[in-house]
Amino acid sequence: MLDSGALVKLAAKAAAEKKAQDILILDVANLLVITNYFLICSGKTSRQVKTISQFIQEKLDEQKTKPMGREGEDKGKWVLLDYGDVVIHVFTEEERNYYELERLWRDAPRVEWQE
Repeated sequence: MLDSGALVKLAAKAAAEKKAQDILILDVANLLVITNYFLICSGKTSRQVKTISQFIQEKLDEQKTKPMGREGEDKGKWVLLDYGDVVIHVFTEEERNYYELERLWRDAPRVEWQE
């Protein structure tokens, strides 16, 4: 099983494979007690958001890692995948601009990753 740092980077790479935009990993471990990382990314359409989130789940399933919770898959505007130490947010561009999680968590360090 992967540690949370490796898991979030694998999820980011999976999102990139499906052409997610503005992929960002935030280290929120010192700001929250419930999780270590946020992965935030966008798709151009609800359909792409669903595709990105499904592909991330498939790639993490291959590592024997299942989400503890999933929200928003039916509408596809904001899909949240909760893996405990990693929480993944896949937005449409419009929803991401509305909620501005990057601004809300601006004190969180950004994590570098390679596509």
